[in-house]
Amino acid sequence: MGRLNVTLCGIELDNPIIPASGTFGYGYEYADLYDINILGTFSFKGTTKEPRFGNPTPRIAECYSGMINAVGLQNPGVDKVVLEELPKLKKCFDKKVMANVGGFSVDEYVYTAKMLDKEEQVGWIEVNISCPNVHGGGIAFGTSPENAAIITKAVKEAVTKPVIVKLSPNVTDIVAIAKAVEEAGADAISLINTMLGMRIDLKTKKPVIANKMGGFSGPAIFPVALRMVYQVSHAVNIPVIGMGGVSSAEDVIEMMLAGATAVQIGAANLVDPYVCKDIIEKLPQVMDKYNIDNLNDIIGGVK
Repeated sequence: MGRLNVTLCGIELDNPIIPASGTFGYGYEYADLYDINILGTFSFKGTTKEPRFGNPTPRIAECYSGMINAVGLQNPGVDKVVLEELPKLKKCFDKKVMANVGGFSVDEYVYTAKMLDKEEQVGWIEVNISCPNVHGGGIAFGTSPENAAIITKAVKEAVTKPVIVKLSPNVTDIVAIAKAVEEAGADAISLINTMLGMRIDLKTKKPVIANKMGGFSGPAIFPVALRMVYQVSHAVNIPVIGMGGVSSAEDVIEMMLAGATAVQIGAANLVDPYVCKDIIEKLPQVMDKYNIDNLNDIIGGVK
């Protein structure tokens, strides 16, 4: 293994850099810009059972040091992803890819996860539990340990590949939820998903986003994400993938010191489409600067 190699749920990555779901499409869109095989892997756009147009527009708002989005899981549906999107990806990406799964009921999560589990190119199933439970009053599955465990257990029993559960920061006790999904069988945890934010247009005196509120991401949330990665990684015995405001090689090192085995990069891809490539290329230099021989040596280095 090289200096940058890490192992995620038994699969070796050339480096820990993973573009986050919703910021990298289905991969081939970025392949026109650079060879995406340089990446450790990436998490493709959140996929649901049925096609979704998403929320009404406008659904993006700029913020200081970040952005708010309320895209609403726009995607073509899992059948089309399997038949059209993954074959396109296979032409430009020869590594295992992370499949991000969304749903509005347990049955929807299970159906979509089972469909993607059959695909040879899929290496991990990342389960986004920030989706609202349509049979539970619209409250997100990930806001209670009990509901998070139900989704985790159902998906884990339905698939053969490692299950990564993506946690929302919009909760009172993220450690309790992390422990619940670990006990329910999760192979790894990724966090944090976006925080809840809002902007108001002073001219119209109305919310900038049609949905009123949306997911706040970008550099402003990095300290919150780092704190939660630290808390969760020290409370569970499964790997943690850190994300939330990461935009530099230095941020990656911080995340790994806090306890992350791998690091996802989200909003920064929308600002600079080359950011993941640049971070991978700069990591050895930053490691040398801080006397780090191998990234595996620093995972969870801050006690």
